[in-house]
Amino acid sequence: MPFLQKEKIFTRKWFISYGLILTGTLLVSFGYVYFITPFKVVPGGIYGISIVLHHLFGLPVGLTALAFNIPLTIIGTKVLGPRFGTKTVAGFVLTSVFVDLMSFFSGFKPLVENDPLLSSIFGGAVIGVGVGLIFKSKATSGGSDVIAMILARSTKLPLGQLMIGVDSLIVLIGFVAFRDWHIPLYSWITIFVMGKVIDAVLQGVSYEKTIFIVSDQHQAIRDKIINDLHRGGTYLNAEGMFNGNQKKVIFTVVNRRELAMLEEFINKVDPKAFLTVMDANEILGKGFKSLTDKLED
Repeated sequence: MPFLQKEKIFTRKWFISYGLILTGTLLVSFGYVYFITPFKVVPGGIYGISIVLHHLFGLPVGLTALAFNIPLTIIGTKVLGPRFGTKTVAGFVLTSVFVDLMSFFSGFKPLVENDPLLSSIFGGAVIGVGVGLIFKSKATSGGSDVIAMILARSTKLPLGQLMIGVDSLIVLIGFVAFRDWHIPLYSWITIFVMGKVIDAVLQGVSYEKTIFIVSDQHQAIRDKIINDLHRGGTYLNAEGMFNGNQKKVIFTVVNRRELAMLEEFINKVDPKAFLTVMDANEILGKGFKSLTDKLED
């Protein structure tokens, strides 16, 4: 099935995938045990529900999460098809085991005492790195993501909006359970940090900039990019909206240092040039990381 990511057992790719899962689940567990759970932060997902139940009834966080994940994965497989392979199962089982082992030895004593804000930020960062590594192994986090995917299939609503909705509902459950406005506020901080860190892990931290340049001096700018900056680019044919003149638009990618040099040059040859500069989160292709290398990571 196209949804399942399979690797031959004991190959280099297999060891890399499960190494990422092992490292990722350890980091996720560390974040929950030493930063999140001690302060009753509820960062959405199955672990958010498990943290609420832990503080209300004393249930073990990891085992409770596992009790939710197993039936959700079975239901998700029946409703959505075989999207959840052995790596996903290994991921949520290992996380549950590591969370309860760490909590047994630590007693959920926070790494930073009496500072829920700092714990919310760094807990989100640590969990984000862990989840990002799990995603890089081509596994999923399971849990509330499965609920959102099932709802998306039945309601036709965008998956991203449903995931936010499900996690927000779980955060509000934490507020109702603990009757403390600090809980949802800290929880949303954690969710925000997690999302940003996951993106950084998956896409990498890039210093490259994407530039669109509209200028009558496109030939001189092209020579600067090719000969001095040793970068490539693409001409896009365009038509001016105001007077209908045909124009050449240069599309290129440079780093921050090269951007400063290019802007200074453009200002000299055509001060009236129009530039659009954007952050390039991920660049794949000749001169940068190849798509093949990314998929083999």
